[in-house]
Amino acid sequence: MPSLDDLKKRIKSVKSTQKITKAMKMVAAAKLRKAQENAEKGRPYSQKMQNIILNLTKSISDPQNAPKLLVGTGKDKTYLCVVLTADRGLCGGFNSNICKLAKSNFKKILGEGKNLKIITVGSKGLDQIKRDYGKYIVKKFSFKEKKQISFNEADLIGKEIINLFDKEEFDICQLFYNNFKNVITQIPQAQQIIPAIKKDSSDKQEKNSTYYEFEPEEDEILEDLLPKNISTQLFKAFLENAASEQGSRMTAMDNATRNAGDLVDKLTINYNRSRQASITKELIEIISGAESL
Repeated sequence: MPSLDDLKKRIKSVKSTQKITKAMKMVAAAKLRKAQENAEKGRPYSQKMQNIILNLTKSISDPQNAPKLLVGTGKDKTYLCVVLTADRGLCGGFNSNICKLAKSNFKKILGEGKNLKIITVGSKGLDQIKRDYGKYIVKKFSFKEKKQISFNEADLIGKEIINLFDKEEFDICQLFYNNFKNVITQIPQAQQIIPAIKKDSSDKQEKNSTYYEFEPEEDEILEDLLPKNISTQLFKAFLENAASEQGSRMTAMDNATRNAGDLVDKLTINYNRSRQASITKELIEIISGAESL
């Protein structure tokens, strides 16, 4: 049984930890509001860009000569998976959920006998993925020194992806990130960005799309728009991740603060019982000594 001094030190230690987790919760709550606003503002822009690209494709007269970023290489032999995670921990299951979805897709791709290449963004994702799939990682990105990721970082990764595609290093590119729903719920997503058109989604897009007339020609617009769309989708994923990370951290630190409070209560009860037992023992010894005289 621990001594009174040990219990006292442990109570003090847990209370200090509780102060830290409470402060981290408040900081995450302050950052969450701004991150959520940015994520919500970024969704309409990225969605509209996708819709414009899909509308442009309907006016292309020769699909065989259409941009490869739009229609793909015609093969699905090699997959490039871009896994976006955080550079910092203490955010609950945020990083683990993304990596879990990504690993599930890795297993499926390799199980079908196809080639796999991985780009990791964020040190926490790299730590989890390199254990089992380290030999498939072709590029690592980390923005730990950046307080807030901007479009420039997304464009940097986008250019690297396009560079690999131009070298015919892969056929299909997928993004893995967390889609922010609310403070409690963040949903892991797998989004295909190359090629821009999914074969199984053409009928749905046909029903829900709006028709436009474009000037200049569609091919000229797509030549500039498709690379920008990749960077835009990456930036949207960064914004969603930023909001999801703060929401998950806020929830995790709130739970940690409550657990620390419960532990302090239990330790205080044990401390009081041990103290009372010690006092009772001393009283019995005094009474017994007095009776023996």
